[in-house]
Amino acid sequence: MSSELRKSQINVAAIQQACSSDKAASLATTEKLVREAVASGANLVVLQELHATLYFCQTEETSVFELAEPIPGPTSKRLSDLARELGVVLVGSIFERRMNGVYHNTAVVFEKDGSLAGLYRKMHIPDDPGFYEKFYFTPGDAQFNDGRSGFTPIDTSAGRLGVLVCWDQWYPEAARLMALAGAEILIYPTAIGWDVTDNPDEQARQLDAWVTVQRGHAVANNLPVVAPNRVGTEPDPSGHSDGIRFWGNSFICGPQGELLARGDDSSECILAVTLDRNRSESVRRIWPYLRDRRIDAYGDILKRVRD
Repeated sequence: MSSELRKSQINVAAIQQACSSDKAASLATTEKLVREAVASGANLVVLQELHATLYFCQTEETSVFELAEPIPGPTSKRLSDLARELGVVLVGSIFERRMNGVYHNTAVVFEKDGSLAGLYRKMHIPDDPGFYEKFYFTPGDAQFNDGRSGFTPIDTSAGRLGVLVCWDQWYPEAARLMALAGAEILIYPTAIGWDVTDNPDEQARQLDAWVTVQRGHAVANNLPVVAPNRVGTEPDPSGHSDGIRFWGNSFICGPQGELLARGDDSSECILAVTLDRNRSESVRRIWPYLRDRRIDAYGDILKRVRD
């Protein structure tokens, strides 16, 4: 095997875990699973959304803002130290306190030397029963202060990462913009689950939609997708509902949407695959979707509604 071929390969791991109200306990689980993933050969590890805490957006409660941290801060330092110790590129998730009254749902990417390679602040923010995120999270800026788009891939030694977060996964525009900026992998840290009172047919439809739309992003952009999700049932602190059963089913798929690894709906696990960055180029030569885009005809996409 040539050195060039080895360089094109990325050993990716996605971590699926349950979370605790004790931040230290959640991070201890995260660290244990990251160590196991790296011991098995991973050089890129992706964690799920808000992995340090319970999913607190089931209710609107001002005291929850005490969980937020600046970047750098305690959680980012722990992730940075772990990346440096293990020599791994690590994608984590932080409830970021940017300033008084401005908080973000932020993905952080640490290089294998522990330096901050970049961050992505969640752009699409839901406000649905049990997922009251607009109360807590300000959307990411459309542009960074240096003029870069909010949808900008993050360059690392493991590749150019198109990092998005959870609700972003329902929007083809976000995936496309990352692809057009040269992303080599689409990454979606996620916290999604079922209303435990939904009937099994509805639960199956929701899960299938979640997997299908992200596999569609892989196909439409000829890029692999990494989507880690949490597991476990987390109660509604208000008692107004029966809580959320997070459905796991974390997966990694290739640039034609082919499933390479998938978790179950209840177990903590490590999904590990080897991706070849050259494969997207091969697929694009036979399925040249980007070549055939009619960019001269898409102006109306910037309208809210074509009425």
